[in-house]
Amino acid sequence: MSASTTPPWESKRRPAGKGLLRKVITWSVGLGLLVFIGYGLKQRPIEVELASLSRAPLTLHVTEEGKTRVRNRYVVAAPTSGQMRRVTLRAGDEVMAGETILTAIEPGISPLLDLRAKAQAEARVQVTEAAKMQAAQSLSMAKTNAKFALTNWERVKNLIEKGSISDTDRDSAERDAAMREQEVRAAEFAQKIAEFELQQTKAALLQMESSSSVNVIEVRSPVGGKVLKVMQESAMVIAAGTSILEIGDPADLEIEAEILSRDAIAIQPGAKVSVEQWGGAEGLEARVRRIEPAAFTKVSALGVEEQRVLVLSDLVEPPEAAKALGDRYRVEVKIAIWHQDDALLIPAGALFREGSEWKAFVFNQGKAVATTLEVGRTDGRMTQVIKGLEVGAQVLLHPPDSVKDGVAVVKRVVE
Repeated sequence: MSASTTPPWESKRRPAGKGLLRKVITWSVGLGLLVFIGYGLKQRPIEVELASLSRAPLTLHVTEEGKTRVRNRYVVAAPTSGQMRRVTLRAGDEVMAGETILTAIEPGISPLLDLRAKAQAEARVQVTEAAKMQAAQSLSMAKTNAKFALTNWERVKNLIEKGSISDTDRDSAERDAAMREQEVRAAEFAQKIAEFELQQTKAALLQMESSSSVNVIEVRSPVGGKVLKVMQESAMVIAAGTSILEIGDPADLEIEAEILSRDAIAIQPGAKVSVEQWGGAEGLEARVRRIEPAAFTKVSALGVEEQRVLVLSDLVEPPEAAKALGDRYRVEVKIAIWHQDDALLIPAGALFREGSEWKAFVFNQGKAVATTLEVGRTDGRMTQVIKGLEVGAQVLLHPPDSVKDGVAVVKRVVE
């Protein structure tokens, strides 16, 4: 048996080809495992909502609770002292000017024994005659102003057809004409009241001059409308000047709102008003007629003293359903204090503050880029952009805390 010429250690050595293959497989598995781990540790893009900047109208409003009230109301008072008969009218009853008898008063003092009362009655007649003359002058002035305003409105209409007048001038002329017509109606109402008061004072004077104690003074309605409130219902001895009932026209309503003085500064006569929460499905259109010059102090529900101003608005062509509104009904008013037709708008939910600066994340090639902006006015939903972005730029809406400058993001797909 011949001895093997191969050394023992050579017999246990593996072929070179098999060892190399095993190394390649091992390194490949290890490298693949590292790639898998790296991919798993890699930060994935954050899903976000995007919105684009666009130009659109922006209007700022002051929202406050308000209430309706009859524009022209009249409190009927006793023209003389005496025994008043029971008032049979109730709130809501219709009355006719000069026809409906509200109550009757039987004089209870002999006029022959009270010369001072007679002198006072004569003085009241003179005062009411002067008030009637003043009411007549006010009516004449109101008619003159209304005539001028209507003439100007007709002239503006012709310019509208030619296209040579701005929308602001057109609205101002239309508003002025409407307000002048309302002033005429108010002056006519005041003249009727003055005539009624003159009749009442003359009737009281005649009763003073009469020697008969059985004459009864009938208190008639000075204006047409409805009874709003009865102050004195039962028969009683009444003093001259005591309020008996209140009359007005519920169809002639205005809106009264108590606005914070700092907000009332920005309100202008003629500003658009949206009347909401009045009971109908859609809001009512109104216009500001007057901002009262004097403020008053009111304590809020939290116990804070506030300075508020009364702002009065007129309804513009109210629908049939709005006739159900009455005196002192609660409503909500939104008064426009600023408007721009072509404002660059960004959703308010895309903005955040960093120090004293406003910023937003802009979507740029799959990344969130923090951009500093200069913003203007806001209505709570949309904000005016003055500088920093252009139309069409996409911004992140309500970005989560994980979004930082330069982080990869992807648009969220809404299914």
